Order: sequence, then C-alpha cells, then structure tokens
Amino acid sequence: MAPDGGLSIGELARRARLATETLRHYERMGLLIPSQRTAANYRVYDSAAVERLRFIRRAQALGFSLPEVRELLGLHADAGADMGRVKGIVQERIAQIDARIADLQQLKAGLHALVEQCPGHGSTHACPILAALTREPQA
Repeated sequence: MAPDGGLSIGELARRARLATETLRHYERMGLLIPSQRTAANYRVYDSAAVERLRFIRRAQALGFSLPEVRELLGLHADAGADMGRVKGIVQERIAQIDARIADLQQLKAGLHALVEQCPGHGSTHACPILAALTREPQA
C-alpha cells in the first residue's frame, strides 16, 4: 500500500499478477494512469486500476491490440459514446480472425498435400517434403 492508502506499483502488479514493467509499459501506452505521484515521485494507483487491468487482460486475451484496447477503454469511460463504435471494433477483430483462419486452413491444406506425397519410409534423400522445402516457392 502507498502511504495515502492508494496502491503502489508493486502492490498493483501483485494484485493483477503482472510484472511492474508491464504496468509501466501500459502507462507509456496511455492504458493505465496513476491517480497521483508521491513527493518522491512514486506512482500511486486507486482501486479502479485493478479493474482496468482486468479489462486490458481480457481484451488482449480476445486478440485486441493495445491501441484497440486503448480505444475500447476510452469508449468504456465515456458513457455517452456510441456503442456502435464498440461493435465496429469487435466486427473488425472478427474479420481479422476469419482472415487468419483462412490463412491457416490454406497452410494446413498445403501440409496435407506434402504428407500425402511422402511414403513415410526410406532415405530422407528421397523425401518429397524435404525436397519441397528446398525448392523456390512458385509465384
């Protein structure tokens, strides 16, 4: 605890189960703001910082980038903001996930094709998988 009852960066890090350097990074990114500084310039956080960190971690777990998290936090803090923007951000994230899934499915199909070409026995000198990895990619 900080002398005035707020949370020191170390205590906040312990409660949030994060490294203090992570909290400093979040502060540099504008995601976390100390409620005050002590006379010795130590950061002091209020109890709402724990909830804010929980929000950040949940958003990151859903794949949102830190700039997206910052925007979501801003929208969350502004009760008058239009929830359509929140929905739009989430829809953009879904589109990114869909594109990544499509890329992964294409990658998987390519690997399946290589596996089908390999008999799985004999010298690696004749391995079609290794041969495919050696060739120049086709445009």
